[in-house]
Amino acid sequence: MPEFSLIAVIVALVYVASLMCIYRILMTYRTAQGALAWVFALLALPWITLPLFLLIGRSRFGGYIKARRMGDDALTNLLNRFEQQETSLRSPAHHHFSDELQVLSKLARQPFTDGNHSTLLRDGEATFDALFDCMENAQHYILLEFYIVRSDRVGQRIKSILERKLAEGVNVWFLHDNIGSFGLPRKYIRELTQAGAHTAAFDDGNVRRWRFQMNFRNHRKILVCDGKVGFVGGINLADEYLGAAMEQEPWRDTHCRIEGPAVTGLQLAWLEDWNWASDTFPELNWAPHHNTPGDERILILPTGPADSWESCTLFFLNCINNARERVWIASPYFVPDVQVMNALQLAALRGIDVRILIPEKSDSRIIGLAAYSYLVQACQAGIQIYRYQPGFMHQKVILVDDRYTAVGTANLDNRSMRLNFEITAINTSGKFVEEVDAMLTEDFKQSHLMDERDYRDRSLAFRITCRAIRLAAPLL
Repeated sequence: MPEFSLIAVIVALVYVASLMCIYRILMTYRTAQGALAWVFALLALPWITLPLFLLIGRSRFGGYIKARRMGDDALTNLLNRFEQQETSLRSPAHHHFSDELQVLSKLARQPFTDGNHSTLLRDGEATFDALFDCMENAQHYILLEFYIVRSDRVGQRIKSILERKLAEGVNVWFLHDNIGSFGLPRKYIRELTQAGAHTAAFDDGNVRRWRFQMNFRNHRKILVCDGKVGFVGGINLADEYLGAAMEQEPWRDTHCRIEGPAVTGLQLAWLEDWNWASDTFPELNWAPHHNTPGDERILILPTGPADSWESCTLFFLNCINNARERVWIASPYFVPDVQVMNALQLAALRGIDVRILIPEKSDSRIIGLAAYSYLVQACQAGIQIYRYQPGFMHQKVILVDDRYTAVGTANLDNRSMRLNFEITAINTSGKFVEEVDAMLTEDFKQSHLMDERDYRDRSLAFRITCRAIRLAAPLL
């Protein structure tokens, strides 16, 4: 009898916990489909679903939101100073501000800035050369934030430069994501720390503060030197991003070097992440930029699951819905939700040149198969989907008409829309837009334009597999 009572208590506790999770889902869900899937699973299979939900089920990064509130006064003061800089385009009446650019600025919680200069960095070799050069020339501090860091040749080169700069008296703050950098040896971080670097891991696994959650990841790639030069884009700190330069399969990627007041926006995004991960607030250079190196207008757009809105989803929808002539999107992962897919279809139906560039060879077999399931409805609406042929394409780039372009870390999938912390640099410079246009045009020439037959002519088993995987799109 006591044994039976113990089992009954355990069963009751599991169902009570499941009901508490269902309450949380009902009060916080973002998509009805995902909420219904969790609710039914928690009721039918609580023994399996309950631990799974506790690991990956939440849609809001509660701990980060709390930390944001705690650090909000200091960050708000810095943001106010940023908005008051003479290079910040603050007034909605400014001739540069269209409605859609105002929306982007509000999503970013930052202003557009004038007087910047950007360099488009195509592929790993050009990017790493620029990253290394920037760090070598840093005089006061270096801020790093990367999703993937490996202890390979690139990782060791980075570590060597940082240790040398630390010995010269340059401060280093090094932030990495624990999941993305899962294989990074503790020795790597320990040696950097012993050399004097400030290091931290961005995760939700601090059990002491009861915020364990594996589903949220910091997918940002940021480097800032002295508050004057910054980098953002798709490239992580690992050998595979060099591709052919390392005698590996070609790797196609895009990064961006920014010099000017927009770097303050990168630094603000980095600081908020650092404050969350380390509970510290380092002193950095926030001085206004008077001697600006260019005339480009740039907005830094950080997005993530701690935002009040689905900021990344709204960013994509804003770009697609306001396109007048074309919207070209390059993304290694194409698993859009219903609202984004509908927006793409409507854009194509109203005569917009809608092109999606994805890789032929994917680093995720599952996501690569899921993309096929969208092919028929895309082609019927007039959306052109290209598969890049020479190697793996990992860039995240958007081009809207001839008006602006964006280079960053966000993919066209649910994880970037709702679960990852991402960051994007939006540039309205005509010259930079032309460079991105030329780059993507060359990429399309090396790609295969798909049609319905690429899906319909495949085996029934293949088509069923693609459709079945698509059901799991919210988790991919």
